[in-house]
Amino acid sequence: MKINILAIAFVALLAACDSKPKVIEAVDTTTEAQQPMEDASATMLHKVVVEEILPTSKYTYLNVSEDGQMTWIAIPKMDVKKGGTYYYRGGLKKTNFKSVEYDRVFETLYLVSGISEDPGMGGGSMSGSGGMTGGSPHGDGGEDVQLEQKTKIEPVSGGITIAELLQNRAKYEGKTVRIKGRCVKLNNMIMSRNWIHLQDGSMKDKAIDLTVTTTDNIALGSIVALEGVIALNKDFGAGYKYDIIMEEAKLIP
Repeated sequence: MKINILAIAFVALLAACDSKPKVIEAVDTTTEAQQPMEDASATMLHKVVVEEILPTSKYTYLNVSEDGQMTWIAIPKMDVKKGGTYYYRGGLKKTNFKSVEYDRVFETLYLVSGISEDPGMGGGSMSGSGGMTGGSPHGDGGEDVQLEQKTKIEPVSGGITIAELLQNRAKYEGKTVRIKGRCVKLNNMIMSRNWIHLQDGSMKDKAIDLTVTTTDNIALGSIVALEGVIALNKDFGAGYKYDIIMEEAKLIP
C-alpha cells in the first residue's frame, strides 16, 4: 500500500498546475487503464549505479544499472553523481513515457519518489516530537535518511529552531513560523498532502523531528526552509493525532 501511495504521489507531482510550465509530462500511446501500474521488482530495495543523467528544471532522468540490467527512472530534481551508487524503493512503471523537454519517448521508465546513498533509506520509521498517538496515516515506514542532524542548522531569517518551537509550543499555536532543517523522512500525497519530517540539530536528543505537511515537492535528505502554521493536538480521525505539527507549509528561499 505504501508503495502505491508514493507512486501515485509522484504522478500527481508530474501533472502539476496548468498555470506553470510543464517540464516532464506523460504522453502514453496506450490508455492509463491499460498501463501496468507496478511489478513485483518495484517493491524491493534497489541498489543501482548511475550510468547516465538527464536533468530538467524540476526532475531528473537517470539511466541506472542493477545486476547488469539497465533501467530508466525519473526522480524529483536533485544532485546525482554519475557512477555513484544509490538505493530506492518503489516506482510506478510507465511505458512509452514521453519527456517533453527532451522530446524523447522512454519505452519503459519508473517514476520514483526519491533515491539515497544510504542503503537504510527504506528502513523503519523515525520517531519524533511530532509523532502520532495511536498510529500514522502514512504507514509505519516511509522513506528515511538513517542519520541524525548532529550539526545544528541555523534558522532562516525570521525563523526559529525546532527546540524553540517545542519549548514554547503554546506561544506558537495557530501562528505562522519559519523552520529550516533536513528532510529525514517523507511520505508523499497522503490525504492530498506530503508528509515531511525535519531535524535541525537544535534538540538535546538530535533524533527528534518535526512533522510538516506541504504540497511542495521536497527531496529526501535535502536541507530546506519552510513556512507554515503550527497546530497542536491535531486529530485527523481514526485515532490519528499529532501533539504538534506544521501545516500548509511552503518552501521559502
